Amino acid sequence: MKRITLPISVLGIASLACTVLPSLATPIQPPTVAPAPTLVSPAIASVMPENVLSPPDGLVDLYNRVNPGVVTIYTFGASNQNAFPLGQGSGFVIDMQGHIVTNQHVIDGAEEIEVDFPSGFKAWATIVGTDPDSDLAVLKVDVPSEELFPIPLGDSDQVQVGEFVVAIGNPFGLSGSMTVGIVSAIGRVLQSEREAPGGGAFSAGDLIQTDAAINPGNSGGPLLNLQGQVIGVNRAISTESFTVSGSASNSGVGFAVPVNIVRRVVPALIQNGTYDYPYLGITSLGDSSLNLRQLEFLELSSRAVGVYVTCVVNNGPADLAGIRGAGACGAPDTSAGGDLIIAIDGHSLVSFSELISFLVTEANVGQEVILTVIRDGEVIDLPLTLEPRP
Repeated sequence: MKRITLPISVLGIASLACTVLPSLATPIQPPTVAPAPTLVSPAIASVMPENVLSPPDGLVDLYNRVNPGVVTIYTFGASNQNAFPLGQGSGFVIDMQGHIVTNQHVIDGAEEIEVDFPSGFKAWATIVGTDPDSDLAVLKVDVPSEELFPIPLGDSDQVQVGEFVVAIGNPFGLSGSMTVGIVSAIGRVLQSEREAPGGGAFSAGDLIQTDAAINPGNSGGPLLNLQGQVIGVNRAISTESFTVSGSASNSGVGFAVPVNIVRRVVPALIQNGTYDYPYLGITSLGDSSLNLRQLEFLELSSRAVGVYVTCVVNNGPADLAGIRGAGACGAPDTSAGGDLIIAIDGHSLVSFSELISFLVTEANVGQEVILTVIRDGEVIDLPLTLEPRP
């Protein structure tokens, strides 16, 4: 059975495709959806305690403080206003103005969006902005202030592999579910929700990998550290396991959008409705492709690491900067002759995922960067001005 990587909201009928982050083909099953628990908790402070909470009492306290800020999101289409929702996901409150963060794929195509709070209060939401590149969306609800419990944001740059994390959301419609795991890896790359010119998709980078159990319906919910701070937004799972109804289920490999991308993207979505990502205009071999046989074929040193450029988009930033690709962009080309990017602005690069992470977390549109490349055995520095993704 092929491994597939899937978004984890529960959506209507859609096709599944290998590693392309398709909509998950799992219809809502209303009879199995548990009612949202009624919790009455004090408002979450803007700054959490410095000490790390220890289980089990610490996790109970964390849940009671954070869960009031986690919401269930239902989507409706034009043809089912009097029927069950088309899909369901999760989200969380970020401020007292009623802004809620979720995944873009959770609300994609929705005509109406319902937000249910743990208290039982329900409200219609409007879309403030969406970003298919990071798979983030911001909603807004007009509700009484006592329903709003903003969850504080942490710092994903401080996240380390092996630290304990908590996911709270609505897997399979089971509102207010909490699971615990660890950070399995950082800096992962998946395809974004937006197609690139000429086919394929742009890359979404710097994702957090976790083994905390996340399943369909968890999409858009928070991944938290043990201080109760959001460090990521649960987005997708890679799975070989399926329920009897065909729904993908957790296999211990989940992915979350890091909160520092949320910090960059969400304010722009609230202000402008969109966010522009820096763009190079290249394609590259994946992180696992530079094996020894491939290095020999490309006439590179067995110690070579970096980003091997397979093609350069015509008139893109890399093309204007003089970056050389191995061939044309119309078809995959892994022949010799492309540049090997080994650093950007002095930051050494071991893999393509590190380049994407730098672009989405450190760089800005219009910024000039220096790409250091190996070409024909020589090290060359090339200045490049970043443009927005087309």
